[in-house]
Amino acid sequence: MSGCALFAVASPALAQDAIPGAESDPAVDANVIIVTAQNRSQNVQDVPIAIDVFGDDAIEDAGITDFQDLTRIAPVLNITQDANNTRVAVRGVGTNSNDEAQDQSVAINIDGEYINRPNVLNLALFDIERIEVLRGPQGTLYGRNATGGAINFITRKAGTEFGADINATYGNYNHVKVEGGVDLPLGEIAGLRVSGLYNKRDGYFFHPNRAAAGNDRVRSGTADNLGARATLSILPTDRLTIDVSGEYVRNENIVATFASYDFNAPGNGPGADCSQNGFEDAAPLIPGGQCIPTRTEVQDAFGDRSNYDGPLPQIPLNENKQDSYAARAKVEYDLGGATLTYLGGYRRTDQDADLSLPNYVFFEFGNRTETQSHELRVGGETGALTYQGGVFFYREELSLARGLFSPFIAPNGSFINSFTRDATSKSYAGFGQAEYAVTDQVTVVGGLRYTIDRRDGVYGNYGFRFNTGPVAPEGPPPSIIDLKQDNEKLTWLAGVNYKPNLDTLLYAKVSTGYKAGGFDSVGQYAPETNTAYEAGAKLGLGPVGEHTINAAGFYYDYKDLQTAVLLDPSVGQRIFNAGAATIWGVEVEGSFELSPRDFFSASFAYLNAQYDELLASYAVLDTVNPANNGLADLDPGPGVSPPNLAGNTLPQSPDVTITLGYDHIFDLGTSGTVTASAFSRFKSAYFLDIFNYRSSKQDAFTQTDLSLKYQPDSELWSIQGFVRNLEDEQPLAYASFVSAGPDDNFNLTFGAPRTYGVRVGVEF
Repeated sequence: MSGCALFAVASPALAQDAIPGAESDPAVDANVIIVTAQNRSQNVQDVPIAIDVFGDDAIEDAGITDFQDLTRIAPVLNITQDANNTRVAVRGVGTNSNDEAQDQSVAINIDGEYINRPNVLNLALFDIERIEVLRGPQGTLYGRNATGGAINFITRKAGTEFGADINATYGNYNHVKVEGGVDLPLGEIAGLRVSGLYNKRDGYFFHPNRAAAGNDRVRSGTADNLGARATLSILPTDRLTIDVSGEYVRNENIVATFASYDFNAPGNGPGADCSQNGFEDAAPLIPGGQCIPTRTEVQDAFGDRSNYDGPLPQIPLNENKQDSYAARAKVEYDLGGATLTYLGGYRRTDQDADLSLPNYVFFEFGNRTETQSHELRVGGETGALTYQGGVFFYREELSLARGLFSPFIAPNGSFINSFTRDATSKSYAGFGQAEYAVTDQVTVVGGLRYTIDRRDGVYGNYGFRFNTGPVAPEGPPPSIIDLKQDNEKLTWLAGVNYKPNLDTLLYAKVSTGYKAGGFDSVGQYAPETNTAYEAGAKLGLGPVGEHTINAAGFYYDYKDLQTAVLLDPSVGQRIFNAGAATIWGVEVEGSFELSPRDFFSASFAYLNAQYDELLASYAVLDTVNPANNGLADLDPGPGVSPPNLAGNTLPQSPDVTITLGYDHIFDLGTSGTVTASAFSRFKSAYFLDIFNYRSSKQDAFTQTDLSLKYQPDSELWSIQGFVRNLEDEQPLAYASFVSAGPDDNFNLTFGAPRTYGVRVGVEF
């Protein structure tokens, strides 16, 4: 494919130039995908961004219902599922903690509403018209926390005529999913769309130890979602468009529990000198054994990743309950030569999640997140200049109370720690981007964004509470700290685009990304930044653009990475700015219409993502003092010698990702069509933690999806049979060595097993 791309670049005459004055060719229009990645409607092949776009048909066929499902259609995304927190990485750039004041590294937007918290990302997705996955820093238009990229979800809007659609799915694990919507025209200037989702499924993971003890809950990884949305679209005049929507989503699922390997069990430990079972002594200069599981092989203990012992039978297996309420608005007014746009969103998420750990319960006594985002921008074209500029405001209020509880300490159980977190974040930004046509074939683009972040917090710590029972603490915390973090940052973009003909785009750019700083229970940490260099080509081939080949190469200079470290379980996880990383790679993807009934797609991505410097801390199994859980200094001398993980690979960064897809349409004449589809993805080995422990390494794997879809000639309904993950490969979704008090465990979670079922769709 690389050879094809180079040949196409050298031979642009293969593409057809538009004929002045000619009418639009319907065949050409059918091959045009319109996106809004740059806040204006464009053919995706004219956007100088590496981008993946998925329409409603692809979303429905793939059975997308939550964020984790996106990897079925966008393997460039690498998603970590840490209990009820969802974290995403693109090209190796992601966030590796759930800290209450730490932001994501990929900007997530639903109709312009900015979503930031990893627990809020654990939401249900339904009635989606289009998903855009933008790779690389998007700091100018999408702001802070877009160092890795951006993901845009665009929901379906009301049609101008009455219509309805419904999809019903039944599959293994008693999976029942019903999704649908109705368009109701309201006179000549307005329409209302009402849509909803019901999605319920048994748990993917069975826990025999709980079944043997007679527990009534022996499965985790369930799904139980309800969602409803109403969208009102109004066109009062030819120049004014208004879209207003309200949404409610409820999740009530049992998250996948950890498969936990106990290093303190007989025969599993490191031995007195850290030489057994793949351990090594991290600090030989310190007396005693400071053991880390560098080469342990705990995954071998979980041969069946759908069947493993869960939490101890005394630990309750409770639902993760989330209620999310959202309101969004988009108003566009044509000023004549320019367009004024307002985007606004508000969301409140209430969560009650008592998370079951192998020997503990993380009780939640209250968790509420309220966010609002507002953007006002103006954009247009004047002569050779295309421009846009605007202002942005974001506010997040977070309030929670949690505690890590052990039922085995004292008769009534004790809290290892319990704490409160109240934080308010505000972000203000002004931005502008302009593209100037130097000639008919060459344009230059530049953009600036100035961001001001203000974050305040009050963190309370109750510490260890003996024999309290699983109840919320009373009274003010004995330890309270006031925290503050203020940041200001200018991010920018500079690029040049060359379009020798209608179907060829060559581009090169330099851009910067910025992820806001924050604070933990001890103090502040600074922002992290990314300077990215990228060049690419987008090529359309064939007489009506049936084929596309896109290629990109990139180089990232990443600094001040925010890294999570657990030093003291009574205090909790801390975040440090630690070092730098270099990330580079190449990506090639192609889509080919082999015949009117045969379609082939393929992609290849190579990624090299390594830490240049990463001063961190080890969680350790101390053979002399079991209460010692953290090691930040390798040398007992007068100077501090922290562990340096330079040379390690960034988490969720496979070297090679390959996809292959093929669709064939069987024409049955007046009886309709049958579409046979196959899509396979390959990922080479990658790690799930910054330490690159062998037990956190996911070996290379493939996953293949197959489907057969029948649609009659009337196109009023369809029926599809499908199997997803044919190989039944369940890659690691999370992996971490945890040392807390006397406990030393390696915790893992896994991806979904093979699923299959039938989907029926009706649309009129």
